[in-house]
Amino acid sequence: MSDDTIRLVTIGRIFRRRWRLLTILAVVGALVGYGTSLLFPPRYTASASVLLPGAWEERELLTQAEIATSSVVVDRAAATLGWTGVSGSELRDRVSAKAADGNIIKISGTADTPERAQHLSDQVAQQFVAFAARLAGDDTDSEASAGPETLRKMVVQTSRRITELADAADPGQTVESVQGRTELEKLRIALQEAMKKLTEADPVTSKSNMVVMGPAARPSGEAPPTRTQLTVAGALLFFLLAVIGHLTAARMSRRLRTEPEIAAALGSTLLGTVDVPGEGRAHRPEGGGPRARIRRLLGIDTRWDMPTPRRSGDEAGRQIRYRRVCARLRDQLPAPRRLLVVVPDGDEIARRAAGQLAAEAKGDPSPSSSSRGYPVLRVVEVSVDRPIVPDRDTESGALVVLSAGSRTAEELAGIAEACADAGHEVVGIVVAGTVRARPTRTADRPPDEPTLELAVRGHATGGSK
Repeated sequence: MSDDTIRLVTIGRIFRRRWRLLTILAVVGALVGYGTSLLFPPRYTASASVLLPGAWEERELLTQAEIATSSVVVDRAAATLGWTGVSGSELRDRVSAKAADGNIIKISGTADTPERAQHLSDQVAQQFVAFAARLAGDDTDSEASAGPETLRKMVVQTSRRITELADAADPGQTVESVQGRTELEKLRIALQEAMKKLTEADPVTSKSNMVVMGPAARPSGEAPPTRTQLTVAGALLFFLLAVIGHLTAARMSRRLRTEPEIAAALGSTLLGTVDVPGEGRAHRPEGGGPRARIRRLLGIDTRWDMPTPRRSGDEAGRQIRYRRVCARLRDQLPAPRRLLVVVPDGDEIARRAAGQLAAEAKGDPSPSSSSRGYPVLRVVEVSVDRPIVPDRDTESGALVVLSAGSRTAEELAGIAEACADAGHEVVGIVVAGTVRARPTRTADRPPDEPTLELAVRGHATGGSK
């Protein structure tokens, strides 16, 4: 797993180098969202409000909201509406209620047309008020509703009788008459206070008079998720999944990016790094066919996770790097030799760097008899799936040239084994990287155009992995 930190610059690089793929995936997601909306018919939601007068606690309001969506209320509403093929159990999934501020129960109904949604919410609100009134005893045919009124009348009659008894008592100022009138007055006051408490606590007078606050407003738009919302959500979902997929692939990548890791995988020493001017197709693999054309169309034929090439010096400065590599290679070998320059198949950057190395070695600045010249280099491309290196003939040794972050440790180990099977020792490694070239200036010696000599895999022999 790569330990690179996922930063905004990484996401920006995905947008810049994979914008075609991201755009196509977003369009596909939008089509999927649109197709999903066709499977679900449009829905409309209307809401009716019911006012509950009096003092209510929060738990009581929640209880009333549950009553509003109970099977009794919804079944009565379904029977009143009389919609064909729509039962109370089906309507129960389309009706919801919640307690709002100000002792208000908001009842919402969802249907396939605005008119039906309006009728459904109005009917459920009316049936809820009627059912709540019946529970509170506000039914004129109920015997329980006559109980509190009869008690009030009896209290009034008793109060009048107490007044008559007080007036008929001995008007004298005896102790017995005063005590009698006092007891009668206390009894009347107690009856009045009890009647007042009964009136305040009576649910019929304080909490049963629920009011429907007008008819529900006819909805003017579809209930979410609408067709537009599903289309946009599909496009956004596919877009995000594509970005997350790129980040996950980069995080799980096992490609070697640093020079010490590459040198350890090949079991040799690093001779140096060289620069290759970036071109429009520097990272693009060659080849045709429908798959290659589709990859080029989607923009996935190039690596996106490579860092932006840094700006390099002029052509003369880049040639100095190649000459230094050739010089280190000459100093490392005991005698002038012919070497194979092994390049992984499909690594265009390494192929161009190897061609430049071969040209520099061929253009050795006229070595004298006392100084040994550069080794003669022949470039061969080796498949990483089944690596085959030509047998040892005139060449005795291999120089591996590759770009950073292009191959895994297993692939490089396979190339090293193929070199060993063919009798070639890996004498060194060169890592190539792309740079942004500045405008070229006239150099002291223009580079020769290298002629790459590629190994024909069909006739080559050697070890394989």
